[in-house]
Amino acid sequence: MLLFDGHLDLAYNAIDWNRDLRQSVEDIRAQETLAGMNDLGRRRNTVTFPELRKAQVGLCMATTCTRLESASIAHPFGKTSPQAVYAMAVAHLAYYRAMERGGWMKMLRTRGDLQTHADAYLRDPESTPLGYILHMECADAVLTPDDIHAWFDDGLRTIGLTHYGVNRYGGGTRSEVGLTTDAIPLLKSIESLGMILDMTHLSDVAFWQAADRFSGRIMATHQNARALCNWQRQFPDDQLKHVIQRDGVIGVALDAIMIQPGYVRGQTIPEVTLDDLVNHMDHICQLAGNCRNVGIGSDLDGGFGTEQTPKDLDTIADLQRLPERLMNRGYSETDIRAIMSGNWIRFFSEALPE
Repeated sequence: MLLFDGHLDLAYNAIDWNRDLRQSVEDIRAQETLAGMNDLGRRRNTVTFPELRKAQVGLCMATTCTRLESASIAHPFGKTSPQAVYAMAVAHLAYYRAMERGGWMKMLRTRGDLQTHADAYLRDPESTPLGYILHMECADAVLTPDDIHAWFDDGLRTIGLTHYGVNRYGGGTRSEVGLTTDAIPLLKSIESLGMILDMTHLSDVAFWQAADRFSGRIMATHQNARALCNWQRQFPDDQLKHVIQRDGVIGVALDAIMIQPGYVRGQTIPEVTLDDLVNHMDHICQLAGNCRNVGIGSDLDGGFGTEQTPKDLDTIADLQRLPERLMNRGYSETDIRAIMSGNWIRFFSEALPE
């Protein structure tokens, strides 16, 4: 069944983690094992281009993923200057361009691009490249609010303002800081360009400030329900309802820290399964009263591997086990196809530029 993944950090894996995503998952695991890599996430990867084809992922949002951090904080994608953050985001974009030249990917900038690519994939999935919408997970790479215009010209269509902590545009996960003054002109430019705002990773305060100041289309690329996993990374019901009321899509994520209550990275062993992920899907559907606003935003290999995913997932191809689980919950085939890909396709067929 065709799958649209709302959040894949492909360039981050290829560049920051130095993985050749043209290879198989097994080959990369073997190479990292032979190299003695023991850091969290190593030897347990789940995503490569061949594996995406097995997973029937024909479309996705592919990220630029980097943020500004103090030199005292060690993190794989933190940079100590705004210029370095910008340079890394440009490198991520260059990776996608290189993969396009090699026939592995195809950037989707418009509604027409999306529909043409979806039709081509359904006709011939084996020879159609991965269609991607360029997404910026953290706006630190936008050096000034006016610079968003250049990013739009480069193909950027969706953006989130913050990540973890506080940046120049506002408060993110694990903070209770609102938007900064620079966020206001940036939001105006995003709206005027017809770009889509990702509400993921905003602090609770910043979420509602952005909701009040931005009238364009919103979504949540990789976001679960706080009612089922109670800490600030997830949305409480009022935030989920706000995205639903504005006809956005919420992509549920496979990170165990967002599914298993009390999970501690590097310490807790995952006990959750794909059925627990379906609980988050069902919770959102119950809030909405329908299945229109739920999708998948796996975040697989977003800085973690199978040590931090549901215990019955080995690679991204296991997402094709979700339709059976949804069917067991009483979801119709029409609803299941909407959750797997149709909701994201409908959303972007409305929200992307013509």
